[in-house]
Amino acid sequence: MMIENRPVPTGRITQNVLSVARNAPESATENGAESGETVLFVHGNVSSSAFWRATMLALAEAGHRPLAVDLRGFGDTEPAPVDATRGLRDYSDDVLALLDALGLDGVHLVGWSMGGGVVLQALRDRPAAVRSVTLVNPVSPYGFGGTHGPDGVLNHPDGTGAGAGAANADFVKLLAAKDTSDDSPVSPRNVMRTTYVKPGTVIEDEDALVASMLSTRVGEDNYPGDAVASQEWPGVRPGTRGVLNSFAPTNFRLDDLHTIDPKPPILWVRGEADVIISDTSLFDLAHLGALGAVPGSPGTPAQPMVTQTRSVLERYGPYTEVVLDCGHSPHIERPAEFRAALCDHLKRSRP
Repeated sequence: MMIENRPVPTGRITQNVLSVARNAPESATENGAESGETVLFVHGNVSSSAFWRATMLALAEAGHRPLAVDLRGFGDTEPAPVDATRGLRDYSDDVLALLDALGLDGVHLVGWSMGGGVVLQALRDRPAAVRSVTLVNPVSPYGFGGTHGPDGVLNHPDGTGAGAGAANADFVKLLAAKDTSDDSPVSPRNVMRTTYVKPGTVIEDEDALVASMLSTRVGEDNYPGDAVASQEWPGVRPGTRGVLNSFAPTNFRLDDLHTIDPKPPILWVRGEADVIISDTSLFDLAHLGALGAVPGSPGTPAQPMVTQTRSVLERYGPYTEVVLDCGHSPHIERPAEFRAALCDHLKRSRP
C-alpha cells in the first residue's frame, strides 16, 4: 500500500486529500473509492495531513478507508483566508463540503488538537453525517486562552489573553523563513521535539514532519492572524482574522454540544504529559504569568483545558477517555496504543 494525494474541488475551496492506494486493483469500487468504512483525519495547528500517514496505512491494513485532509492554509490545500469571527467554522464547513464533494455520509471523524475543535464543530452543525468522533488532545470547547473554570468563563469580555498576539514572535519568524535547523529553542524542529511530543521521544520521519509544519502559510489571514493590543493584562486580545483568533474564546465556543441529535459516540485520547493542551499549559499566557514568565500577572487563573473538555463531554453523554503516557501527539508517540484504542472505538461504533 502507498499514500496518494489529490486535489478535491468542493463548493468552497480546493482541498488536498490523502488516501491509501491498495496494491490489488480489485479492492476498489467502480468510482475508485476504497472499500471499508471511511475515517477522515483532521490535523492540528502548524502541521498538515502528513502527521497521519503512518496511522492511515495501519487503518487501511485493518480494513478501513482512511482519508486525511489538509485544512485551508496548511499543506497543499488552497491558502484561503480564515474569517476568525466564525470561530472554527471556516475549517469545519470546508470539511463538510469535502464530505459532500466525495459523496460521503456516516463518516468517522478524527481530529487532533485544533482539528479536534474542527470536528466537534462539524458534529455540532451536522450530527447526522457523523458515525463517530475521536478527539486527540483537542483544543478546549471554550477555545484557547482567556477563560477560567470548568465552564469557560471569560477573564475579560473581549477575550484578553487569547488570539494571535499570544504567539511567540520568534517562532513565527522562523516558521515564515522555513527554518529546518535546531539552532534556536523556538525553531519549528525544536518546538516539535519539546512540545508536540514528550521530550526525549524519538520521532520517526522527523524531517518529513518538520516539512509538514513549514507548509503553514504565515500571515494575518492565516497563521497566526492579526494581533490586537489590549489595555488589560497580558496586553493582547483576539483579532478577526487567522488561525489563533479562530479558536479564541470570543469566537469559538461549544456550550450546547449536548443538545444535538443524534449523538454519535466520542473517543477522547490524550497524553498525560501534554504541555500544549493542559490545565497548566505552557502556551497559556495566564499560566505563564503565574510562573513569572510573563511579568505583571494580577493573579489571572490558568485555563483548565482538560477539565473544560471533560465537563462538556460529561454533559454530552456517550464518550470514553483514554490517557496515554505521552505528550501532545499520541498517534506519533504511542502509535500501537493509539491505533488499538481507535480501532476498538470504530468497531464499537458500527451500525
